[in-house]
Amino acid sequence: MQLSRLLPRFSAAEMIFSAKCFAAAMLAMGVASWAGMPRPFWALMTTYIVANPMAGAVRSKAVFRLLGTLLGCAATLLMVPALVDAPELLTLALALWVALCLFVSLLDRTPRAYLFMLAGYSAAVIGFPAVGAPTGLFDTATARVQEIGLGIVCAGLVHSLVWPVSLAPTLVGMMDRTLADAGAWLRAMMQAPAADAGRPAAPGQQAARRKLAADVSQLRVMATHVPFDTSHLQWTAEAIRALQHEVAALTPFASAVDDRLRALRDADGRLPADVERTVGTVLARLTESGRAGPDLAGRPLPEADAARLRAAARSLGDATSTTDDWTRALRTGLAVRLEELIDAWAACVQLRERIDAGLAGRPQPLAARSARTAAPAARDVLHRDVGMAAWSALAAMVAICLCSAFWILTGWSGGAAMPMMAAIFCSFFASMDDPVPGIYAFLKALLMSLPLGALYVLVLMPLVVDLPTLALVCAPVFLVLGAYLARPATMLRAMGLLLSGVMGTLSLHDTGQADFASFINSNIAQVLGGAAAGVVTALMRSVSAEWSARRIQRRTWRELGRLPRSADDAQARLHAARVLDRIGLLAPRIAQAGGTVAGVNADDALVDLRIGTDLHALQRHAALLPGRLGPEILAQVARLFREHPAQSTTQQAAQAQPQLAERIDEALRALLPAAPATSTDPADAADDRRRVLAALVGLRRNLFPSRPWRLTPIATQEALA
Repeated sequence: MQLSRLLPRFSAAEMIFSAKCFAAAMLAMGVASWAGMPRPFWALMTTYIVANPMAGAVRSKAVFRLLGTLLGCAATLLMVPALVDAPELLTLALALWVALCLFVSLLDRTPRAYLFMLAGYSAAVIGFPAVGAPTGLFDTATARVQEIGLGIVCAGLVHSLVWPVSLAPTLVGMMDRTLADAGAWLRAMMQAPAADAGRPAAPGQQAARRKLAADVSQLRVMATHVPFDTSHLQWTAEAIRALQHEVAALTPFASAVDDRLRALRDADGRLPADVERTVGTVLARLTESGRAGPDLAGRPLPEADAARLRAAARSLGDATSTTDDWTRALRTGLAVRLEELIDAWAACVQLRERIDAGLAGRPQPLAARSARTAAPAARDVLHRDVGMAAWSALAAMVAICLCSAFWILTGWSGGAAMPMMAAIFCSFFASMDDPVPGIYAFLKALLMSLPLGALYVLVLMPLVVDLPTLALVCAPVFLVLGAYLARPATMLRAMGLLLSGVMGTLSLHDTGQADFASFINSNIAQVLGGAAAGVVTALMRSVSAEWSARRIQRRTWRELGRLPRSADDAQARLHAARVLDRIGLLAPRIAQAGGTVAGVNADDALVDLRIGTDLHALQRHAALLPGRLGPEILAQVARLFREHPAQSTTQQAAQAQPQLAERIDEALRALLPAAPATSTDPADAADDRRRVLAALVGLRRNLFPSRPWRLTPIATQEALA
């Protein structure tokens, strides 16, 4: 009984995945040996490097690895012959190349980043051993490409043909969870109790918002693999990208509706009866249309229903029963944002239907094919930190240069592995706020694998005479560690044990150096290279979660300081998607920092998200305001965010700008008499007035939530021309 508890327990999917990995490895090893390739273990290692439980991810990673290897080999062939007589300059050139590739890879947070990262450390893996023996460089580089290419082909064939696992169930389930999280947020709006102005939302609502942001970011990253999938999912890539963008676009509208409802509760202690009835009906119909399940899968939202919901929402702003100007303004702001939420939600439901049609091989609904579904590339949406990418690249270059200097000065014959491993360790973990724990965990796995590696290289491998014998010798370790590779919690350690330890040791047989001295020499160099990477990273590159969270938030503030210069609707949607991605990045960092970071929280990021939407609307319709009210408000908001204190919330920073509050109030007073549409107004003009009024209400609520409304200007307020 006790023994059974100690034995690992794997699911059927994990065991099948491990068996496929092992089959691909043995196939690659057999073909490479039959073809007479000089380093067949490179082909074997490649099959495990590109392995993934999802067949589409295997194929995309294989393509990126092949392209990265080709680029790295080309760079090596250019640098080594040109600098072969100056080892110091050659190692510096290789370090600069690794740093450049790492910098580019960190700016692309999708799986495509693997291409650039691999181009960097492939040059290190090929180039550093060639510094002392450059004569056979071309043959070495071409052999590496052939061996890696063979491993890629074998892995792709096995994972695509033998019980292929499609991305479709995972990705469709993630899309449905995203819509479900958005629906949970909408339902929670009508259940929220009365709150004081400026008080944060309930913990349940905060969790739903953070989860929605994380869902959208994860969905956007996973969608990179869709064109490589083995099912019909690959034909829905455009619709999946558009759905991500629409969910991101509806977030500021949902957040604004939530805020306007809270403002109306604050004003009267409860929601007006018609608001509660209308908004409740609208949100219930939206969430119903977004549900997924055996009985409700893809329940549509017909255009006729959407038109009725929009008319009901618009009636909230057209109601004239109230004589309170501020309440009328809040109702108009609520109506405009609710209409926009309806449009965005309808687009999401249509796109979800389109994805279902594509998966089933049916013609896609024509209603979903509109300009609204056009989605930007992930590189335009995902947050990029150029400064941290450059600093990470510099740390990698310093680590490689220090290892190279030690190697050159000591004349150590096996020292080429030091800068090579420093390049690999610095590249693998550079995307983390603090890469040191990851580096040391991988290094620990490498050290733990040394006894197992010694057993293989000194005892078992001399007994191998053919491929079946090799398979018999490798199967116990490879199959167990391969199953652990399928688990996200154990993948890093299993990768360190398998690739750096066991397979790295086995590769000594390719070079005819499978002896104790070569084993010790090689592993000492690898350990020292990894340790150097950890020390340099700790001294130069590691940052806290709090520091990183503040930096992400400041990036949003700087962007808001520039937003008033643009009135393009597409840019507004891009801004919403970028801020939502940043909210998804902030949430785990805030949790890692203990739950609080001064001046930074997900709710404050949602305030900034709503402000961006309001600024774009105000810029488009600023001409409707008298005099220079519009440009003055935009300029003052831009200055507010350019001078935003680092550890203050947006609303705290706004308190230092009372003149901005007065300008917003004056603009509201100028529009309020004409807020409701009249029969004599052109439809477009009335709609524009409603939109600019909604934007001003949003700015006032987001920047000055507790400021009392004054029907007339204060005595010291000067009239504007």
